[in-house]
Amino acid sequence: MLSLDLITVGKLKKGPLFDLQEEYQKRIRWPLTLHQIESRYSDPQNMNDDENRKIIDHLSPNSFVIVLDERGDGLRSLDFAETIQKMQNNGEEHLQFVIGGADGLNETVRDRAGFLLSFGRQTWPHMMARIMLLEQIYRAQQILSGHPYHRE
Repeated sequence: MLSLDLITVGKLKKGPLFDLQEEYQKRIRWPLTLHQIESRYSDPQNMNDDENRKIIDHLSPNSFVIVLDERGDGLRSLDFAETIQKMQNNGEEHLQFVIGGADGLNETVRDRAGFLLSFGRQTWPHMMARIMLLEQIYRAQQILSGHPYHRE
């Protein structure tokens, strides 16, 4: 069975986004682990280096890594679901999604990616991108199971 990790920078605090995160985590049937990375540094350069180092530490050599990056491919929801299906058909059992912090990801993290995914050319707050990714994972699950949640 497919298992998923979300490796994200920042910890959501109680509030509307936290509630949405919990709701989608409940809805997603694939085993899902959320890793929330926080830096102990306050200056931007050390913080970004620390975040990227911690992300790398969470990446498994046996996983397929998908990094959210504005330079990535923007997929329609159906295409995203088909991409997950193709990965499963190719024997992938563990997908790790990575969302960087405010200062983004370095080349070391991006180079580890098997796929760069974009939610468009706009810049999204990383906490909102997390919720958008969870919703798209849920939507892909529903599409692949033939559920009418997704409408074209």
